[in-house]
Amino acid sequence: MTFLEKKILAVVPARGGSKGIPKKNLKKICGKSLINHAAEICNALKWIDYSLLSTDDNEIAEEGIKCGLNVPFMRPKDLALDNSNSIEMWRHAWLETEKILQESFDISILLEPTSPMRKERDIENCVKKLIENNYSSVATVSLTPAHFRPHKTLEVTKRGMINFYLPRDDSYSLRQNIPNYFHRNGICYALTREKLIEEKVILDESTHAMIIKRDVVNIDEPFDLELAEFLLKRL
Repeated sequence: MTFLEKKILAVVPARGGSKGIPKKNLKKICGKSLINHAAEICNALKWIDYSLLSTDDNEIAEEGIKCGLNVPFMRPKDLALDNSNSIEMWRHAWLETEKILQESFDISILLEPTSPMRKERDIENCVKKLIENNYSSVATVSLTPAHFRPHKTLEVTKRGMINFYLPRDDSYSLRQNIPNYFHRNGICYALTREKLIEEKVILDESTHAMIIKRDVVNIDEPFDLELAEFLLKRL
């Protein structure tokens, strides 16, 4: 099966180590693990040719298989450290899968379990934008709240004094005067084979944005689990 005549590989990255929330990828929201939430999207999108879980952890691998993801290999330990490079992890998953299956993929999407509030249309719109416009990379982003933008950001000196991160401008005290800024939300990254395998890039100045306009949560701290469950129950 292909999507707009392209073969699609879905990669769900989930290493075992996590400092903020131990075994984070196995934590449950609305009765389902974060792995399960990502797997359900992969299973629902029938145009995905192959969906795999990249992990170094046996328990996470078992959960992935139970949820319908393929686990054709275990991620090498040097690609599962706190400072490991996401580019190399994704390249390893892509190339290793092609070697095992003896076939190549035109496009790969990265679906991080820590962004469990994705919808099928988010992924489909992201991939369609990539293919129909002949882009090399597309990433989902969210609008950054005004009070988190650089114009509202402060620094605290070693003496405990406040500095403005940007030169002070009182016109920015009004929220509507602050320019829009965006941040990655982890819902979906979509890349061509050339972009990741040859250029070794995920995000750069040529990446096109797919803006998600609803509230989403990226799981970093324990409270994020509670917030995500609250928001998911309201959908």
